[in-house]
Amino acid sequence: MREYDLSTAHWRKSSYSDQNGGNCLEVSDAHPGIVPVRDSKTPHGPVLTVPATRWTAFVDAVKAGQLDAS
Repeated sequence: MREYDLSTAHWRKSSYSDQNGGNCLEVSDAHPGIVPVRDSKTPHGPVLTVPATRWTAFVDAVKAGQLDAS
C-alpha cells in the first residue's frame, strides 16, 4: 500500500454537507492521480485515497441518481 504525504493538504467539504456539523465528507484537490477523502468529524483520523478516475465515476453516478438508497 502506498502512503501519501497529506500533511499540507487543503481540505474542502462536499457541497452537499450541511453547516450543522452533520455527516460531512471532505476531499483534497491537487494530488495527481488520487483524491484523498476523510470524515470532517475526525480530521486527524484515517484518510481514504481513491484513484481519480474512480472518484470521477463515483461523483458522476451520484449526480445521475444511480446511488440513491430506496
